Amino acid sequence: MTEITRQDCELMDREDPLASFRNEFELADGLVYLDGNSLGAMPKAAAERASEVVHQEWGKDLIESWNKAGWFQMPEVLGDKIAQLIGAEPGEVVVTDSTGINLYKVLYAALSLNRSRDVIVMEGSNFPTDNYVVQGLVEQMGDQYQLKFVEEDEIFDALSDEVAVLCLTQVHYKSGRVLDMQAITAAAQAQSIVVIWDLCHSAGAFEVDLNGCNADLAIGCTYKYLNGGPGSPAFIFLAQRHHGKALQPLTGWWGHAAPFAFERDYRPAEGILQMRSGTQPILSLAVAEVGLDMFLRADMRQIREKSQRLTSLFIQLVEGRCGEDGFELVSPRDAEARGSQVSFDHENGYAIVQALIAAGVVGDFRAPSNMRFGFTPLYIRYVDVWDAVDRLHEIMRSGLWQEQRFHQRGAVT
Repeated sequence: MTEITRQDCELMDREDPLASFRNEFELADGLVYLDGNSLGAMPKAAAERASEVVHQEWGKDLIESWNKAGWFQMPEVLGDKIAQLIGAEPGEVVVTDSTGINLYKVLYAALSLNRSRDVIVMEGSNFPTDNYVVQGLVEQMGDQYQLKFVEEDEIFDALSDEVAVLCLTQVHYKSGRVLDMQAITAAAQAQSIVVIWDLCHSAGAFEVDLNGCNADLAIGCTYKYLNGGPGSPAFIFLAQRHHGKALQPLTGWWGHAAPFAFERDYRPAEGILQMRSGTQPILSLAVAEVGLDMFLRADMRQIREKSQRLTSLFIQLVEGRCGEDGFELVSPRDAEARGSQVSFDHENGYAIVQALIAAGVVGDFRAPSNMRFGFTPLYIRYVDVWDAVDRLHEIMRSGLWQEQRFHQRGAVT
């Protein structure tokens, strides 16, 4: 195999149709940010938008901004923008609350569509929030439901006429492996199972086609590939065919049919709006919209193509330059089966990641030994990939990672 050089990567960057987007992000010179699968980089326009909301809409216009600046409609306006990225129709997505809260809502709603069954199937190695939220809901319902954990190769065998809901994450948070949404959804629905998809590592990373796969419900976040900012609100998808039938449990006033009628008793709003609960975080919504608008100017097919090239290049360079250093590829080697991240296992993974961060290459670590590297095509360059592996190579050759400072665990890894 021909050795890749930095000059080769520079040429690929010059030919990159997405190259101009990098200039729209706030990124320090020399920094290689490979953690967009955890927290996306900040669009430069986000700071301007935040200032506008704080100083003008809140500072001067005050409560008038609920009408004047369209604050009240923001969850549905942003939802319609996300719908274009995940294969949904207008009115099927709303941006609201956090991922965990939204999973609670959609699981309850899904169970309400399948009341005669009592089994919920999930992937045991999910990101913990998904499992914890479902465990909490099941416990609150007493002995009414049984939660069954499976892994990827057991999903199809777990489908039966006892299963009410199948709840899966499309892209695994550790390995980056992509599940076949269409095949799994079809197999589950053939047995009258309602399917929930978690799109936290999918939305903004590649094309998602919820309606093309006949999905029932989905959730996702905006702070990873969509670059909405730390803690930015999540979203809910509810297929049109389930509107008015799947009711969520957190029946706050924003989900009421007429919030400003101030009626004593709850009446659910029509359609996706009943998935809202309480007053929404306007500052976060306003900033999140900046990242969404950027994506609506980009071509998702080009994003996916570049993602696959970036991740494949990273794997090739790590294995070529650090092949004797004990790194074990966790992510699928097949780019079609991989999201926009690459994970390697290493027994000293935590310390190596910390040494990389000190060298200006930001990835992250997931216990017990998983080193994760996310590739956001809007701002990651091919030359960044080369530089990241070059610094990794130097860290391993010099033994820098062995320094005690890199072994001290922080609260966030």
